[in-house]
Amino acid sequence: MAEGKLPPEPTELVYLPKPSWLPALVALGLALTVVGLFAWWPYGVVGAIIALVAIIAWIRETASEISRLPIEQRPASAVLPAVPLRRPPARERQRENG
Repeated sequence: MAEGKLPPEPTELVYLPKPSWLPALVALGLALTVVGLFAWWPYGVVGAIIALVAIIAWIRETASEISRLPIEQRPASAVLPAVPLRRPPARERQRENG
């Protein structure tokens, strides 16, 4: 970067979800469910309940965060034209004009 120049301002925003324990609870519930298949069935029942409740809460939290996002962002930069900004060299202009 050149001396004294600042980076350009961002033209769009990046939205990150807030931190959550729900993915860890889903993993715990699924792990207990698998353990319950091989060890003792009450572990599986408790794990399935934990996983199901955490999945439902995670879906609701995600839907709530998505609903708060802006529908459309307005770009802060100009739209670039579809044509070149420079004139073609004289040879090419002569060829185009015939």
